[in-house]
Amino acid sequence: MWEAFKDAIFWCIQSLYTFVADWGLAIIVATLIFRLVLSPIMQKQIKSSYQMQKFSPRIQEIQRKYEGDQQRIAAETQKIYADTGFNPIAGCLPMLLQMPIFIALFQVLQEMGTRVGSLDNYCFYHILPSLVSSPSSFFNEGNIMGGLPYFLLLIFFAGLTFLPSLMQMRGQTDNAQKKQTMIMMAVMSVMMLFIGWGSPAGVLLFWAVSSFWGVAQQQITTAILRRKDAAIEAETPAPAKPVEVNVVRKQQKARPKKNGSGNQSKKNKKH
Repeated sequence: MWEAFKDAIFWCIQSLYTFVADWGLAIIVATLIFRLVLSPIMQKQIKSSYQMQKFSPRIQEIQRKYEGDQQRIAAETQKIYADTGFNPIAGCLPMLLQMPIFIALFQVLQEMGTRVGSLDNYCFYHILPSLVSSPSSFFNEGNIMGGLPYFLLLIFFAGLTFLPSLMQMRGQTDNAQKKQTMIMMAVMSVMMLFIGWGSPAGVLLFWAVSSFWGVAQQQITTAILRRKDAAIEAETPAPAKPVEVNVVRKQQKARPKKNGSGNQSKKNKKH
């Protein structure tokens, strides 16, 4: 079943090659088609991530307020999810659904050398001498200048992989969370460079184009969501301010004081 799925993906790439007569361009077009098919799924994932970023300040406030009480933190966080209708698990499902396609395409590109025979002189208009070669192969041979396009593709691939995380980090206000994100990005960058160092150029080309599409889709979708939120806030009337009433009290007139001697004189007159 899995091999049949991989054969179907290879057939798509091979069919595109008959039209463009370039394996590199065929891989790019195939990657764009796959990303276009998966675009609705990715759209849900981006919206979920955007909502999570909006709720992040409220969740952080709950964590500070009930620090040490994990049960209360979980209850209050769940209350926020229930009030807003947000489901954090739904944001993970799109990623799980698309992973089989990307894994199969990744394996097909790794097997292109055995499936086709030779990809030399058919690689993205000769910019890359071979889609089967890896950056490490040129480095081991001492051919630094010949491997320069591969090294640049490797850096491009690694940069586009972490660009979404870097852009998302700009909206974070928690310094501890920023520091944690920076550490994760540093570790992941080393891992991706290590993986890409020994990967065929066709795989790097696929990941670079796929990451570029992902970055563009994320930025466009996030901009649209922010614009909608701004429009809703502009249409929502501001809460009415309480009317301040300045009450001026009238100054009371001083009452005449009773004179004790006057009363005594009145009594004397009566006598």
